[in-house]
This record gives sequence, structure tokens and C-alpha cells, in this order.
Amino acid sequence: MFESFGFETLTPVTASLYLALALGVAFGVLAEITRFCLRRALVSADRSERRSAGGVWLMALAVALVGTQASVAAGLISFEGHRLLASELPVLAIVLGGLAFGAGMVLTRGCASRLAVLSGSGNLRAAFVLVLFAIAAHATLKGVFATLSSGLASVTLPLGALTSLAALPGGALPYTAGLAVVFLGLALRSGAGARNLVLAALIGLIVPAAWVGTGYVLFDEFDPILAESLSLTAPATATLFWGIASTAITPGFGVGLVGGILAGAAASALLFGRFQWQSFDSPAQTGRYALGALLMGVGGVLAGGCTLGAGLSGIPTLGFAAFLALAAIILGAKLAARLLSESGSEYGAQPATQALQPAE
Repeated sequence: MFESFGFETLTPVTASLYLALALGVAFGVLAEITRFCLRRALVSADRSERRSAGGVWLMALAVALVGTQASVAAGLISFEGHRLLASELPVLAIVLGGLAFGAGMVLTRGCASRLAVLSGSGNLRAAFVLVLFAIAAHATLKGVFATLSSGLASVTLPLGALTSLAALPGGALPYTAGLAVVFLGLALRSGAGARNLVLAALIGLIVPAAWVGTGYVLFDEFDPILAESLSLTAPATATLFWGIASTAITPGFGVGLVGGILAGAAASALLFGRFQWQSFDSPAQTGRYALGALLMGVGGVLAGGCTLGAGLSGIPTLGFAAFLALAAIILGAKLAARLLSESGSEYGAQPATQALQPAE
């Protein structure tokens, strides 16, 4: 469809940069206001905060699921051949990667997307983790951990044509409707508040907007680009590589998304008076955050995505790989929080907050 716009100087890659920048700004603003964070929904010490954070996350997921599958039904996008619907499921890599990512986000008190938002809000701890996360992810994709990654990915479970819920009897509609009703019901009973639930729904809309934008609007058979949506693992590595070699590569969707999230979060924090510089309190804290960043970077690549890529954007594909990755991330976070709690660590399950609230 891209060629029908008649652009003479703008390529699909450059157009995807601008699209991602706009979507990233929207996500950054909305996530900063709602404190969008799966980790907080899983291991916060305050039960009401867990329910509220979970409600926000599930509302976004419900809208993302319905919007994405509606786009598939309308013929705007297709996930045929997408990595989350591969016929060979790299089960070992996904499980180990998910567990590592979940543990890492507990150690750093936030998943990659939350840390990107906090970085834009003046949290230097989050910025430090985000950089290490990108380095570790890049090392797992193309560096010193690549051999480990490929070795684990070689252990697969053959799925054949049954790669998603849509391939089961009945097709996508009943599973989409059933999951959406469950997610929506839990969200409405969470006590999150009408404002946050509405804003969470807007976060969810960003997911199909990105899928349709990259997979349909910007599709050009002569200059194809990948269909992408909200994620942080691959975009973080793309941003890192572009920052190092910007004269040799053209920035695309990933660079725009990361830049947009940082800009949107900073604008929101400044506008509402929540911007505040924060840093580490001790060397021990620095070490804990560094370990968490490495676990998230390696784990995000092995699992095929983070809480955004495998979760908020992945689950709407209905791919079994996404469900397995998100389940492993949740289990990893729960186990890590329990171990920290039993060890008497002060970092077990404190709420994920920022700025004028208790530091993350």
C-alpha cells in the first residue's frame, strides 16, 4: 500500500521511524501517567496496588487482543510466517529466557518498558539498566552469547500447523472473545479507576495500530519491512547499534519507538511535575540492578520478547510461543520475589514507583 502514497523521497524504513516515534510518544505519555508495569502487578507488596496495576495491564491486553484480531479478520494483517507462529517451537530457549527475564525485572524493579519510561522521568538507575539491557541483548543476538542462544534455540517442539489458538477448531474468534472477556472482567473488578482503565485501553490500541501501520500501510513489495508492534528487546538493540554506527545504517521502527517512549515519558513527567533526578544509593544496589539488566537482556532474546513484545503485542497474535514466554516471565518474577523475600532482602516486593513517590 505504501507506493500508493506517491512519496518520492520517503522510504518505508524512514516512514516506519516516524510512525514508531509517534506511537512511542503516545505510549510514553500513557505509561508514565498510569505507571504501566507488569512487575508491579505481580510482586508489589501492597495487594490493592497489585490488583490496580494488574487491571491496567489486562485492560490494555484486552483491547490489544481484540484490535489485533479484528485487523486480521479484516485482512489488513497476517501473522503467517511470523516468528511467534513458527512450526518449530524453541521451547527450552523460551522457558529459560522467560524465567531469566522475570527474575531480572524483579531485581531491577521494572521490566524494560517500565525502565524506559522511568529513564525519561529522570531515573538514572533505570537509564543505566536500559543501556546494559541493550548491550546484553545485542550480545545474545550477535555477540558472545550468540552461540548459547542458538544452542538453546535448537531444542524445539514440532507444532506443525498448530502454532496458535487460531489453528485450533473454531478458529480465532471464540478464543479471542473468551480471552478478551476474561481480561476485561478482571480489569473492571481491579479497582484501577476509570481514568487509568481508559488510558490503558488507549495503550492497547497502540498495538494494532503498529501492526497495521507496519504490516499494511507501509507495506511495499519492492522494499519490504518487518511487521512490528510494541516491544523493547529488538528496538533497544537497534537503538544501541544505530547510536554506535549511525552513519552506516538507516534508523527504523525500533529506533523511533525507543526515542518516542523516552520523549513521551519525559514530556509527561515534566508537565505533571513528576520529573526528578534519581541515582543509586550504594554499590550493592548498582550490582543488583546490573545483574537484573543482564538477565533481562539475555532472557528477552531467548524468550523472543519482553513483557511488551511477547506479552502485550505477542499474546494478540494468539501464538503459543507468546503464551509460553509470558507464562515463563511471570513464573520467573514470582520465584525471584519469593527467594528475595525469604532471604530477607529489602528488595523483595516493594512497589514500583518513581519521581515524587518512593524510589524504584
